[in-house]
Amino acid sequence: MEHSQLTVAVTGASGTQGGATARALVADGHRVRAVSRRPIELPGAEAVRADFDDPGSLDRAFAGADAVFLVTTPFGTDLDTEIRHGVEAIDAAVRADVKHIVFTSATNADRGTGIPHFDSKWVIERHLAQATDNWTVIAPAAFMDNVAGGWASRSLRQGKYSLPLSPGTPLKLIAAADIGAFAALVMGRRKEFLGHRVDIASDERTGKEMARTLGTVLGRDVEFDAAGVEDVARYSADLAAMFAYFERVGMDVDITRLRTDYPEIGWHTFADWAGQALS
Repeated sequence: MEHSQLTVAVTGASGTQGGATARALVADGHRVRAVSRRPIELPGAEAVRADFDDPGSLDRAFAGADAVFLVTTPFGTDLDTEIRHGVEAIDAAVRADVKHIVFTSATNADRGTGIPHFDSKWVIERHLAQATDNWTVIAPAAFMDNVAGGWASRSLRQGKYSLPLSPGTPLKLIAAADIGAFAALVMGRRKEFLGHRVDIASDERTGKEMARTLGTVLGRDVEFDAAGVEDVARYSADLAAMFAYFERVGMDVDITRLRTDYPEIGWHTFADWAGQALS
C-alpha cells in the first residue's frame, strides 16, 4: 500500500544529493528527517544526528521511517570505509523494517568500470539486493553542480573551463536538483520502482559546448581547456580513472526516455542549470 505522506530518513542531508532530496521531499509534503553527523537546519525537516560509524545512532534515525535515502562517499575517508558505511546503513534500515531503501550510486557502476568509487558503490548495491527486496537504486551521471566548485570554478575565474576530456567528447550530466526530484518521485511511487536500478541524466554536452554556455551566462569569453588526465592523477587516481573511462566508454543513459516518462521532474539542461546557478 502506497502512503500519501511518508516519513523519510535522508542520509547525507548536509551534502549535495542528500540536501536536494530532502528539499524535494519537503516540497512534496513528506515528513523528512535530515540525517547528518552535525545536525543541520533545513526548512520543513527534522534535524537528526547520526553517524555511519555508530550503528545505534542509525537505528534511532531510521526507527519508524517508511523510507531511507542512502548516499555514501569515499572522499574524505576511503573505499573500504565507504563500503562499510553503506553496509551498516542498509543493515540498520533492515533492522528498522524500513519498507523502501533508495540508494544513490553512479551511472554504469554495475558494468565493471574499474573506477574505484564506482566499484565500491556496486559492492554496496549487491549487499542491498541481498539484504532486502525493498530497494531501488538510482544512478546519476556527472554532476552539473561540480562546475560551481573545485578546479572548474578556479579555471572559470581565469576565463577557461577546464575538464580532462577531449573537446568533442560528450558527457552525460545531471543537476543535483533533478537527482533529488527523481529520488522523491521514486519514493512516492514505491511499487513501480521496487527492485529496479535506474541510470539518470538530464543532458549531454561536450566540453566545448559547456564552455560556450558558461560564457553566455557569465557574459564573457570562456575558452575550453582540455586538461590531461595525468594532471588529475596528481590529485586523485580515482578521479583520473573516472575521466579516462568517460573518454573511452562514456555513460549509457536514455535521456530522451527519462524526459518522456517522467516530465514532472523538470529535467535541467546544462544551460538551464548554469543560468540558475551562476547568473
